[in-house]
Amino acid sequence: MERRDFLRAAVVGGTVATLGFSVTRESIAYPAKTGPSPYGALQAADANGIELPAGFTSRVIARSTHAVANAGYTWHSAPDGGACFADGAGWIYVSNSEMSSGGGGVSAIRFDASGNTTDAYRILGGTTRNCAGGPIPWNTWLSCEETDFGYTWETDPWGVKAAVRRDAMGQFTHEAAACDPDRKVIYQTEDTSDGCFYRFIPTTWGGLSAGGTLQVLVENGTALSWVNVPDPDGSPTPTRDQVTGAKIFNGGEGAFYRNGTCYFTTKGDNRVWAYDAANNQLHVAYDDNLTSNPPLTGVDNITGATVGDLYVAEDGGNMEICIITPDDIIAPFLRVTGQSASELCGVALNPAGNRMYFSSQRGTSGSSSGGITYEVTGPFRTSL
Repeated sequence: MERRDFLRAAVVGGTVATLGFSVTRESIAYPAKTGPSPYGALQAADANGIELPAGFTSRVIARSTHAVANAGYTWHSAPDGGACFADGAGWIYVSNSEMSSGGGGVSAIRFDASGNTTDAYRILGGTTRNCAGGPIPWNTWLSCEETDFGYTWETDPWGVKAAVRRDAMGQFTHEAAACDPDRKVIYQTEDTSDGCFYRFIPTTWGGLSAGGTLQVLVENGTALSWVNVPDPDGSPTPTRDQVTGAKIFNGGEGAFYRNGTCYFTTKGDNRVWAYDAANNQLHVAYDDNLTSNPPLTGVDNITGATVGDLYVAEDGGNMEICIITPDDIIAPFLRVTGQSASELCGVALNPAGNRMYFSSQRGTSGSSSGGITYEVTGPFRTSL
């Protein structure tokens, strides 16, 4: 048996990664192994200090405490998780602000069909440590507070409707959310060393105003199940401690759902997990201890392209966004130089999949007021 196949079938972190499921192009041989990027080697750093593959270019879209071009709106400090939404022939990029003491929130930048910025504005304010979140199918952005009794807020990328706090989704150290329209649930990660993996079942699919049920993933031997959280408000007992046998994850970070699988990251052990929702199985898609010269450390936000590639941003490491291909090869896609006191976050692709957005949360200054939001354009893959 090949080493990678053996590792996939082994018991990893108390979870059996079995071979008994449908093998797809997105799950050929977990865990991912270090290899060559489909885009080739990184080139010398450009004028923005970013090393990119040949044919790709970068530009600065916004800087914290500075006005966004053609908008007159001052971009927020500590930019973090983000996503893109289609807006006619253009699109909107939303970005969280991970500021404390009510200084957080969410801002948005609107682009026309040519990629020019045309507007920028705030869609949520007065909240705390808005870290990651996730888009949901009815074109709203869930922004999550990373604090002990944090909430999930539903926001309008167009800034027309007021943001709404969704209490039923639980009070805990929220990180990211990923919508599973097939099972009509929303997965959530928890950023603590003894955090859990949750799913929220809305009472009425297509909206969150009617509330719903919060559940936590439970492990009993090799079997997984979902159990209701008795007190989603986390008081007096934290949600992660309310259900016996709840599966523990070391520092939950980004989450992204595609084709029956929710991929999510844990920073404490530098892993990318793959929850196979269709078969209710959990797999380790990447572990920096299970490959030579691991390119990805400090795993954080994650997103994916329609072609099947995953992109994972680093909080630390050597400031890279790494690509994980459908044949389970992992390699650097880009590297930011001269910003070792920052972290990369908010990685997202525009609806056409030919532009990538991300932020360096503290930029070259190492301060939250020095955040920089970038765009990368180039020949992103449209087929394998």
